[in-house]
Amino acid sequence: MAGTQYITRAGWLRLKEELDYLWTVARPNATQLVAEAAALGDRSENAEYLYGKKALRELDRRIAFLRKRLTLLRIVDPHPQQAGRVFFGAWVTLLDQQGDQPCYRLVGADEFDLSQNWISINAPVARALLGKYVNDLITLFTPKGKITYRILAIDYQPPK
Repeated sequence: MAGTQYITRAGWLRLKEELDYLWTVARPNATQLVAEAAALGDRSENAEYLYGKKALRELDRRIAFLRKRLTLLRIVDPHPQQAGRVFFGAWVTLLDQQGDQPCYRLVGADEFDLSQNWISINAPVARALLGKYVNDLITLFTPKGKITYRILAIDYQPPK
């Protein structure tokens, strides 16, 4: 993945848990299924065997990716000196021109999740927010036009 190699501690732990699960549970189960399917005879027309081998390759690919990625990522914990400014890991509440107040968390590219309003530090909104203070304005140019936000709150703990 291009861009920053930053991740929150919780994000790193989620990736590590996924790797541990894939290696200790999912892969042994897939290997067992392939072995059982292979024992049934002719492998060239054995759908269970062919599907199992494909699933095992996909697991191995994800395991290899996670192993490499976890060594490259840099865990970033909030620092007390960051209080009052937008940096990596911050929850930022904005006010737009319609009065809406979206709240976003700036996270690494490996952990962004729009359903939780976690945006990648590489996203244009996140880039515009970095280093800003409460009441600062940011302006973004989108295909729909210019959007201006005012920063209402910055926190390094989840909003209540």
